[in-house]
Amino acid sequence: EIVLMSSKYYLPMVSFILSHLAFVDIGYSSSVTPLMLINFLVEKTSITLGGCVAQFCFAATFGSVECFLLAVMAYDRYVAICSPLLYSTNMSTRVYTLLVITSYLGGCINSWISTGFLLNLSFCGSNKINHFFCDYSPLLKLSNNQDNLAEILPAASAGSVIVITVFIIIISYVYILFSVLKIKSTEVRSKAFSTCTSHLTAVTLFYGTLTFIYMMPKSSYSTDQNKVISVFYSIMIPMLNPLIYSLRNNEVKGALRKLMSRKHLFS
Repeated sequence: EIVLMSSKYYLPMVSFILSHLAFVDIGYSSSVTPLMLINFLVEKTSITLGGCVAQFCFAATFGSVECFLLAVMAYDRYVAICSPLLYSTNMSTRVYTLLVITSYLGGCINSWISTGFLLNLSFCGSNKINHFFCDYSPLLKLSNNQDNLAEILPAASAGSVIVITVFIIIISYVYILFSVLKIKSTEVRSKAFSTCTSHLTAVTLFYGTLTFIYMMPKSSYSTDQNKVISVFYSIMIPMLNPLIYSLRNNEVKGALRKLMSRKHLFS
């Protein structure tokens, strides 16, 4: 039988990881949004090659770090539900700090691989990108690239990040599912499931759009579709994440109920 752990140990750790997820979301959207908003106001937007590479580097870094943080949160929920009595030991502040540092390090390495190839490319032809921001594929098309490694290694690095983090998430939730199904109490089972709903929603939105845009065959979607999906995962998801994780907060729920009741009275 599973014993749900006290929030005395669980909530501070969750707040710690959520604060880093919020920081990553802010950095991720901030690296893309300003130039995109300018692009909406004027017909053509110019940016230097160095600025374009820097924008891609920041976006790739924060995006990769978010993948690792989502995997860390899945593992955290596995420990909290499957080994609640050992949670304070297995997920101590030291362990959490190590996992977060590893997430940032992994994100930086993945970003630096792609950025390093971009810095070694020559751009002598067209300088127009049909996109809202500087992504790797549009920049690679502009270059006089003759090296297949510039296509293979960055794709393999990004694919490895996605595969590894998704594998951790899936394995964690498989163990969580089997553990929760063993609980006899319906109330306890629903509480255990409720701790995972926010994370599962964020994971589905984030990885769903990434899979669509990076793993679907290029011939199956247009550039306009690519742009729309890119805006969704780079701007909309970072905006939705705070709302998704806040809906489990009783104070936020109370504020939403009061807001809805006021609208009902005035309608």
